[in-house]
Parts: sequence; structure tokens; C-alpha cells
Amino acid sequence: MIQDNEWSKVSVMPGHVLSRCATRNDGDMSVTTWFVTGASRGFGRELTGQLLARGHRVAATLRRPEQLNDLAGRHQDRLWVRALDVTDTGQMRRVVAEAFTDLGRVDVVVSNAGFGVFGAAEDLTDAQVEAMIATNLTASIQLARAVVPYLRGQGGGRLLQLSSMGGHIAFPAFSMYHATKWGIEGFYESLAVEVEPFGIRTMLVEPGMIRSTFYEAATRVPVSPPYRGTPADRTPVPLEQMPGDQAKVVATMIDAALAPDPPRRLLLGSDAYRLVHDALVARLAGVEAQRDDASSTDVDGWSRP
Repeated sequence: MIQDNEWSKVSVMPGHVLSRCATRNDGDMSVTTWFVTGASRGFGRELTGQLLARGHRVAATLRRPEQLNDLAGRHQDRLWVRALDVTDTGQMRRVVAEAFTDLGRVDVVVSNAGFGVFGAAEDLTDAQVEAMIATNLTASIQLARAVVPYLRGQGGGRLLQLSSMGGHIAFPAFSMYHATKWGIEGFYESLAVEVEPFGIRTMLVEPGMIRSTFYEAATRVPVSPPYRGTPADRTPVPLEQMPGDQAKVVATMIDAALAPDPPRRLLLGSDAYRLVHDALVARLAGVEAQRDDASSTDVDGWSRP
């Protein structure tokens, strides 16, 4: 479906305006409008920059909008910026509504905001547990719920969720991060089937270890005496030993999102492919080993309809 071109002026940042132009949703995604959370640093900042460099329009959200002043100065006609704390669901819904109203159409929504906490599960504080769930899981779910009515109303779009290879596998001392990623993977597995009839395609982006600011920004909880010398007492992996290139990861994300038939899951990084592949093979072997026991618990005489 090709929308009619519609031009108007909408507020972006003080002193800036953004031209509104409806975009295409027929596989020819040459010029598109994106909504991105967590645009201040890491993947979000890189994604915003690359999209603008390619000529796309971006609705960027972050806690401190002034962190994008440099991009706004260079791309003021294509950059819409708003303050957003993703854990404030009411604010999120207002910002989403404003973006779709101002821009006329949003082709791709990217749920990117999130953070990490390293530490044994027992050593984490209640506040750390609650903050991780609120930011990495609940906020992602609420963003999806907020944007789906708009995407459905315009006839479709793309909905990308930043997950991780950590949504398939788990490492010690990273339990809450894995809990949020395994949780959001389950949510999107169900959501994808619900919304595809409306032309909405979802994609879970699952990077491996990427050289980004994520690790610098992560909280590291000191190891308590009982866990010293155990698997939870992990030495951080130096950035230079990580295989992933942030710019390449983001470029591939963009290309995959704009493809006519985007994958539901996008593994990025040789480590992600290897570790997830090995984990799934091992899990399947474990499932096969339980086949007889699983069948033995069925009601006598039951057969699959």
C-alpha cells in the first residue's frame, strides 16, 4: 500500500521543524520513518545516526534530549526528539501518540532501551531486580502494546525488539538480564502471530557480544564471600576480545527490518550463532531423551486429534 504524500510542519526541538511525509509499506521502503527508544548511546545512538545518514526520518526518544543536539543540528528536518522514561507507561503512551500524530506515519518501531547488571542473583538488591524488570521487560511489553493500534490503523509496519543471544542461553552472574530477555522473547513469540494478520511484522534482534557502551554502563555488583571462586565470580570480558562490530550490527538490523520478508529472529555475531546453535542442539537432544517419559503421562487411550 502506498500512502499519498502529505507535507506539513511539526515541532521537533526548540527552533527546529520536521517535514512530514507519509511513506511506503509495499516492500519499497526507500524512505521510512522510525521510532527509537534509548537513543542516547550504544545501539540506539548508532541506529539513529545511521538512519539519518541513509536519508530516513527518526523519532528518537531518550531521557535527556540534549544528548542528540549534535544530530539535531545536522539533520533538523528529519529528526524528531522527545524526552522519555520508558518505565513511565503514561508518558510512553503520550509520546507514542504524539509521534504518530505529528509524523503521520511510523514505519518501524525499535524497542531498544535497556541496561545490564552483573552479579550473583543472591547479591542483587530488590531495587536492582525491580529496575531491570521495569526497564528491560515491562517497558518493552508496554511499548509494543502502545504502538500496535497505530501500526494496525495505518495498515502495517515493523516492530523490532532488541533482545540478545542471552534470550536463548544464560551465563552465571547475569541472571536478571537473562530473565528479561527470555521473558521478552516469549512475549514476542506470541505477539508475532497475533499481529501478522494486520500487516505488522515483528523481529527479535539477538546480538552476541558487541563492542559497545553497554558494558561500560552496566552495573557490577561485588561478589559476596560465599560466591568467590565460583562460576558467579566472573572476570569481565575485555571489549577488545568481543567479536561484534556495533556499526555492522546496526547496518544489518536496518537492512533486515526493511526487507520484504524480515525474519522473526535475527542472530548477529559469530559468537551468537555458535552459542545459540550449540544450545539449541543440546536442548533438542535433551527433549528427545525424554520422549518416552513424556508420552507415559498421557491419559490412557488418548490420541492426538
